[in-house]
Amino acid sequence: MFLKSILTAAMAATIGASMLGAAQAEDVLAKVKAAGVLKVGTETAFAPFDFIDAGEHVGLNVDLFAEIGKELGVKIEWVTLPWDGVFPGLEAGKFDVVAGPATITNARMERFRFTPPIAEATVALLKKAGDDSITKPEDIAGKAVGSGKATAQLAQVIEFGKTLSSPIEAKEYVSFNEAYADLAAGRIVAVANSFPNIAYVAQQRPETFALVEPPFGLKTYFGYPGLKDEDHASLMDAIDAAMATIKADGRMGTIQKKWFGVEFDTPAKVDKAAL
Repeated sequence: MFLKSILTAAMAATIGASMLGAAQAEDVLAKVKAAGVLKVGTETAFAPFDFIDAGEHVGLNVDLFAEIGKELGVKIEWVTLPWDGVFPGLEAGKFDVVAGPATITNARMERFRFTPPIAEATVALLKKAGDDSITKPEDIAGKAVGSGKATAQLAQVIEFGKTLSSPIEAKEYVSFNEAYADLAAGRIVAVANSFPNIAYVAQQRPETFALVEPPFGLKTYFGYPGLKDEDHASLMDAIDAAMATIKADGRMGTIQKKWFGVEFDTPAKVDKAAL
C-alpha cells in the first residue's frame, strides 16, 4: 500500500511536470497575446528590408510584419540596434523574434529556428558606376571589398576571395550604408551583399552604383530567426502559420513586388542550407 502510494505520487508529479512544461511552452505566445504586442528586433540600415526614409522606418519587413501582426491579432513593437547585436539581443530576451532578415545557414539553424524564407539571399557585388575594371566577380582579386560585420555576406566574400589569383582585402562595416559610402568615395572597389539588397541600391542610385553580374554566392534564402526552444515553439508555429496564409493569399508576392520589382519563388521551408 505504501509502495502504491509512492508510485501514485510519483506519477502525479510526472504528470504535473509535463503539464507545467506544456504551459511554459505556451508562455511566450501567451505573453505576446496577453500584452497585445510582438517585439521585433532589427537594424535599420538594410534597404529594402529595413531602413529610414525621411525619418520613418520603412521597408519590406515593416510591411510584412504588419500583416503578421494582423494575423496574430497583435501590434508590432520595433527594437532597433546594430546587426552584430541582433542575435545576442534575441538570446538575451530583448525581443521575441528578429526581422533582419538573416541568411539561412546550417550553422545558424543549429542555434535558431527560422521562419519560411521571405526572399532569395544569394550574394553579389555592387561596384561604382562607370568602373570598367570590374566586369565580373573575379575582377575583385587583390582589391579592397566591403561587407557588413558579422554577416553571411562577409563570410562568403572572404571565402570567394581565397579562390582568386590574388587575395582580397575584406573590410568590415557596422552597417552596409557605411560600406556604400566608402564605395562611392572610392575607398573600396565593391560591396558584397545579397542580390536583392544591392539591386535595390543600384536602382535607387544608378548614377553612383552598378551591379556586377552574375552573383558569385551560393543560392541561399533570407528568413526571420527566433529562439529554438520549447518556450518559443508555439510563437514560431504561429508566425509560420501566419506567413503561410500571407503567402497563399498573395500578400507576400505583392509586398515583394513593391520592394524588389519581382516576386521570389521561395521554398516553404529550408531543411538544409547551401552553406
